[in-house]
Amino acid sequence: MKITIDNKAADWYINELQLEEGDTVQFFVRYGGCSNVQKGFSLGVVKQNPEEIGTSVESKGITFFVENRDLWYFDQHDLHVDLDEDAEEPVFQYH
Repeated sequence: MKITIDNKAADWYINELQLEEGDTVQFFVRYGGCSNVQKGFSLGVVKQNPEEIGTSVESKGITFFVENRDLWYFDQHDLHVDLDEDAEEPVFQYH
């Protein structure tokens, strides 16, 4: 499982979460919502230090990661994070 994040999406997180170089952002599984890979679950996002990184990517000095315990959610899909410029918010795509 691999994470990629578009530069515009990274900028959005930096601004919204008031991130600084060296910060870490976790994509985590939460109950509820909708996704294309796991019915009844969705991804949440939080500025948080990792415990046991399953996969990560660095963009603009920020490490975006998923904990090892949450890798099941992706069901062997990669996560790509883009910015929906019309809605002015990130969108998750699973490949």
